[in-house]
Amino acid sequence: MERSKISVSGLNLFYGGKQALKGVSLEIREREIMALIGPSGCGKSTFLRCLNRMNDLAEQVRIEGKVLLDGEDIYDERVDVTLLRRRVGMVFQQPNPFPMSIYDNVAYGPRLQGVRDKGQLEGIVEQALRGAAIFDEVKDRLKKPALGLSGGQQQRLCMARALAVEPEVLLLDEPTSALDPVSTRSIEELMKSLRERMTMVIVTHNMQQAARVADDMAFFLGGEVVESGSADSLFRGPVDRRTKMYLTGRFG
Repeated sequence: MERSKISVSGLNLFYGGKQALKGVSLEIREREIMALIGPSGCGKSTFLRCLNRMNDLAEQVRIEGKVLLDGEDIYDERVDVTLLRRRVGMVFQQPNPFPMSIYDNVAYGPRLQGVRDKGQLEGIVEQALRGAAIFDEVKDRLKKPALGLSGGQQQRLCMARALAVEPEVLLLDEPTSALDPVSTRSIEELMKSLRERMTMVIVTHNMQQAARVADDMAFFLGGEVVESGSADSLFRGPVDRRTKMYLTGRFG
C-alpha cells in the first residue's frame, strides 16, 4: 500500500459562527485518486480548499486541527503559502483560462518561478500540454487566445497550466460538471494517466465517475466524513446505512 501523502486529523472549519467541517480525519494515499462524494453543501469543496489553504482567502474563516503534507503541517505559520500552492495545484469546476494566449497561460506559473529562457519555457509548455492530452489540438495556435477554445479544451488547458509547475498533488473541484460526455471522458483518462506521478483529490457528484477513476472515496455529510475507504469497498458493501442510501440514489 502506498504511504499517505496527506494526513488530515481533527479538522474543524468555521465561517464566522457557522461550523462547516466537523472533526474531519482522512488519509490520502500517495499516487492515488481520492474521490470526495456527498450531497451539495456537505463540505466537500470546503475540505478540498483546506488542502492548499485556499480558504485563507475567505473572510472570517477559522481552522482547527492538522493537515500534514509529507508529515509537515501546512498550517504552520512558517509555511510559504505560495510554495504550498505550487506543490498542491488546483483545477476548478468552471474552466478559468487567463485572457491571454494558450502559450502564455501555460508559461504563466514557470515565469513566476523565474524561468526566463525561451527554449526552456517552450519545453515546459509543450510537456505540460502533452501531459494534459491537448498538445496535438493546439500546437498550431499556441499564440491564439485561450478563450477561443471549447469548454473541454479550456479545462484541459487549465490542467496543463497546473501541471507546468510540476505539482505533487492536484485538487479537482467537479472538473467535468460543465462538460459534455466526450470531454468528460478525456479528463477522466487524463486523470488516470497522471496517477502514475502525482496524488489527486476530486470532488464529484457523479457516482459513475467515482467508480471509473477513484482508488479511494470519502463520503461527506453535514460537514463530517461518514465513511471512507477503497472505492471498491464502499461501492460493494458500505458499512454505514447513510452511505448506502446515497450511493443507491435514495437521497442527495
